[in-house]
Amino acid sequence: MEITSFIILLLILVNVLVSYKGFTNSQFYEGYSFQVDRILVNRDYKRLVTSGFLHVGWMHLIFNTMSLYAFSGSVAFALGPLEFLLIYFASLAGGGLFSLAVHRNHGDYSSVGASGAVCGVMFASVALFPNMGISLFPLPISIPSYIYAPLFVVFSIWGIRSQKVNVGYDAHLGGALVGMLLALVMRPAAFLENYVVILVILVPSVAFLFVIIKKPELLFIDNLFYKTHTNYYSIDHQYNAERADQQQEVDRILDKIHRRGMGSLSKKERATLEEYSRRGS
Repeated sequence: MEITSFIILLLILVNVLVSYKGFTNSQFYEGYSFQVDRILVNRDYKRLVTSGFLHVGWMHLIFNTMSLYAFSGSVAFALGPLEFLLIYFASLAGGGLFSLAVHRNHGDYSSVGASGAVCGVMFASVALFPNMGISLFPLPISIPSYIYAPLFVVFSIWGIRSQKVNVGYDAHLGGALVGMLLALVMRPAAFLENYVVILVILVPSVAFLFVIIKKPELLFIDNLFYKTHTNYYSIDHQYNAERADQQQEVDRILDKIHRRGMGSLSKKERATLEEYSRRGS
């Protein structure tokens, strides 16, 4: 029991320390966050895991660590510390891979957070304890996990499909599925006790994943947060394409200066022009 508690507290501490480093060092944050191009083009696969220890702010960090603390105890004590760690890190990586499948054509997409791992631990507890109550923070109420879990899946699919806000629903859903499946592999008897709810969760989720892989255009993800990505076949190809895009933007700014004068430039346009000048291009 002492080892299990120590592992849970250590995970929370590492999340806090790494996130704080990211809060105070933008270069560190950029070097370890989940970024589609960095993973697919540069093959920087460590980001699938390291991004799970970074957060965008204190509220994001606090919510994830509180959720981890709330659900990890029951799973860790039921399965054991090593099995718990396997679920945590496999769910973290699984959430990242699911997100990569959804956003593989959106090279500028990035994200951070332990939500994939936390959702994996949460759904492992759903598989093991289907009658457990789940609180809806900040409301002082809870609902049975066998009701919460299907609603979570439906809401996540809606979130991925609509992209109304910049939330990593894909990582949440991917992590949740991996966590539930691993818990069932470790404790097969749990499936017999809770097979109806588990099938209600797995069937639509697997079907949705199949649609994402076969027909990604149905997601219509291009919006305020993302832009369509060119499938670069090498780092040089990516560099040249980005340089061409930058040159096109600089040409547009110069044309604007010619027509309307320097005073017409926005702060962002001035910064783009200054950066281009510093590079000596």
